[in-house]
Amino acid sequence: MKLRARQVTVVAAVTMATLAISAQGKAAAGAGPNATFEVLAQQPFESGYPTPQAIRTLEDELFFQRAVQVYHWALPAVNMFSMKEGAEKNYGSGYNVVSIWKERLNAKTLITTPNSDVIYGIGFLDLAKDGPIVVEAAPGLQALVDDFWHRPIQGPTIDGHTYFADIGLPGPDKGKGGRYLVVPPGYKGTVPKGYYVYRSETNGVFLFLRGFFQKPSDLAPAVGNMERIKVYPLGQETTAKPMKFPDASGVSADLLPPSDGRYFDILNRFIQSEVVDPSDHYMRGMAAAIGIVKGQPFNPDEHQRTLLNLAAQTAWKMAKVVAYDEFEKQPKAKWYPDRQWLAHVRNGGDDFRNSVDNFYFQVNGEHYTDLDAQLHMFINAYSISPGMMTSVPGVGAKYLEAVRDSRGEFLVGGSTYRLTLPANVPAKLFWSVTAYDATTASGLDNGQPFPSIGSRDEVKPNADGSITLYFGPTAPAGKESNWVKTVPGKGWFSLLRLYGPEKSFFDRSWIPGDFEKTQ
Repeated sequence: MKLRARQVTVVAAVTMATLAISAQGKAAAGAGPNATFEVLAQQPFESGYPTPQAIRTLEDELFFQRAVQVYHWALPAVNMFSMKEGAEKNYGSGYNVVSIWKERLNAKTLITTPNSDVIYGIGFLDLAKDGPIVVEAAPGLQALVDDFWHRPIQGPTIDGHTYFADIGLPGPDKGKGGRYLVVPPGYKGTVPKGYYVYRSETNGVFLFLRGFFQKPSDLAPAVGNMERIKVYPLGQETTAKPMKFPDASGVSADLLPPSDGRYFDILNRFIQSEVVDPSDHYMRGMAAAIGIVKGQPFNPDEHQRTLLNLAAQTAWKMAKVVAYDEFEKQPKAKWYPDRQWLAHVRNGGDDFRNSVDNFYFQVNGEHYTDLDAQLHMFINAYSISPGMMTSVPGVGAKYLEAVRDSRGEFLVGGSTYRLTLPANVPAKLFWSVTAYDATTASGLDNGQPFPSIGSRDEVKPNADGSITLYFGPTAPAGKESNWVKTVPGKGWFSLLRLYGPEKSFFDRSWIPGDFEKTQ
């Protein structure tokens, strides 16, 4: 049986009992890692029945553990829904609204691992409200459509190839422009001719545009091309609302999933607005056990609110542990065996399948959700499509993530590091290196215009053609053009992006250095 990407197994979590026992002074700091679990296992029963103490402790524990697992299960959706609500609050709502960072996206926008070196545009469609939606892609557009679980939406099969998510250059129109029709779950209506049909599994649809510019000083062509897109309900081409393209640049906006109890309120709003996927029945039961049920109000009492808040904080920290430590220990999580560079998914990111199941592995032919890969991705990033993950030289992009230096220590803002990229960086379009805040995964707010540096900046190469970049609180003398500022007291991690990765990346004849701590 094939398991879908949102199925998980309940496992033990850091417990409420830990907090209660610690408060009572019964669990000393040196009690060892098993002390908490021993307390739970030794809750008193009499004549085979739990005592009142055991009932109170284990009921709280069960509620807490279920909340932690619900947090992890729902992370792809809450990541998406938090973006939707944050965007609508700051930029406006409706199928006709596509927010564009017309001056590039800087650290004022809190969103997971944004790219400051392309132009971003985002929109959110509501198929339950507006029905099938037409997206008219202008020539040269690059875009994608994911459903609200961050799954690439399945499109047409042409010449034996099934398209998922991608629109425009990586999509079936091949950059020539075309009309795409996105239909809601279970749609049985007539589909007119002349459309590339994409069938969403959720009512909500994420529309994500990216525009490339030649020079940082001339962004207008990229923005202008994105503003040629048209979005409207099917059959309303002449009567639809006029398109709006608000400028999101410089607007302080929080589009992040919460790390506290607010998370479950967002999840409830998502559940109320969405269809129920048959593969979710078990986890929907887990959500129901903490009070989140489609069609019913979510009204936790004060005690439950306390547990939910603590569970969210714990679940967020667990996800960060996976992202910054556990994931890298998994087979093929690193691009190179002797480097610190991580991939977004296992196998070096080379085996993305044209499927709605983005994070899975096989054992004896059976498919299982890759829980660590999914948490690693959606606690610190968003959006995915075959066009982004393709391994065809010169097409798409590759993402190399570093959270540790060459000695295996986390990157921190008070130290200085150098990173050397060998000559002839294999990026047909461009490359860049971006610094991200380890807590928020947003662009590092370092006081510079953008927390990134790349091939379209005025970096100075070494005599042999290699490029050495510096990351630290102050620039080494004479290296200002090759420097990204970091912030003492803030951990940070980095993404090296290769747009249009070339053959030397894939055959590993070109390998980047690690971040080396110099002081």
